[in-house]
Amino acid sequence: MRRFHLLLLPLLVGLGGCNFVVLEPSGHIALEQRDLLIFATGLMLLIILPVMALTVIFAWRYRQSNSAARYDPEWHHSTILELVIWAAPLAIIVCLGAVTYLGTHLLDPYRPLARIDAARAVTAEDEPLEIQVVSLDWKWLFLYPQYGVATVNEVAAPVDRPIHFKITSNEVMNAFYIPALAGMIYSMAGMETQLHAVINAEGDYEGFSSNYSGAGFSGMRFTFKGTDGAGFDEWIAAAKADATALDTDRYLELVKPSENVPVMRFASVEDGLYTRILNMCVAPGTTCMSEMMAIDAMTGAGHGPHSEHAAAGSIATDIMCGITGADGVAPGIANVSFASVAAHVHEDRRPVGMADGGIAPTNGPKIRGAGLPQPNSDVRVSDALPEDHINF
Repeated sequence: MRRFHLLLLPLLVGLGGCNFVVLEPSGHIALEQRDLLIFATGLMLLIILPVMALTVIFAWRYRQSNSAARYDPEWHHSTILELVIWAAPLAIIVCLGAVTYLGTHLLDPYRPLARIDAARAVTAEDEPLEIQVVSLDWKWLFLYPQYGVATVNEVAAPVDRPIHFKITSNEVMNAFYIPALAGMIYSMAGMETQLHAVINAEGDYEGFSSNYSGAGFSGMRFTFKGTDGAGFDEWIAAAKADATALDTDRYLELVKPSENVPVMRFASVEDGLYTRILNMCVAPGTTCMSEMMAIDAMTGAGHGPHSEHAAAGSIATDIMCGITGADGVAPGIANVSFASVAAHVHEDRRPVGMADGGIAPTNGPKIRGAGLPQPNSDVRVSDALPEDHINF
């Protein structure tokens, strides 16, 4: 037995190098998540441990060599045993379900913080620190819209101040994770996820991507600094002292794949850069997702909150169907100015001049392409006025 204990010593030495940050966090949200994890695990062990113990006990008691054990081959039912087998797990499942439901809503990453820690509630004076996060290949970009600075692979926040992270990705999906602060949240291109958290102790904490994203994934790490108020002001001042500005050109250079990128600071950030990153239209000449969605809403099928644009969308569809060449194929891609079409839609959502059977013929202007051959079509916009700007 002593030799067996000696064999366990190397394992204990190895465990001494482990970082139990998930079980010893420094942020209130991570602490609440830790408590929920421990409670749920303990609750499940109320069933698992007795079952494991009884397995060993039954195997030992009813072993072949134990002639003193009672042998009853006709036994088939016990009401008490059935009650214990079914009632105990059912009670645990009900309790676990209630705790999980409450914890899921109270720890929702999109939910603004209600407490700084267990003893202090958030007040109106506690202005959240907004940090915009962009995952790149293979680095993290942090923008501070309230201070006009940005950093790469380093982020800081004052102790006991609520933090509101807005998270997106330039391209590949990643997962933003600071174990000491809060739980993991995904970053996806063209989408924005959110995370509310607070750090309650000063220190440098590790953050990383917990979702595999390619060759440089292992080096996609950053430092989260928890500081006091004065320390945070100094950190912001150090960022502002850098002469580099983060504009469109610098960002397009930054998004190129690179590994093990050192900390970078930017003294200023181009207005609207994060919004264009989120809408995937940073590169000049690209159409923003928000613009495409607005056009989709204008040309919808008349359902939901955008149904008032259905009639205008019907006109636009008829127009685009008429812009075809002799071979029936559109000679170019049409960019429609829908404002002038939608401006003449009646309150009953029918365009002026539209009868039940379709668009009534009028003497309106002929549709002409801008820079394209004149289409082989006599389609007219029924409600267009001569001064309207409708081109393709």
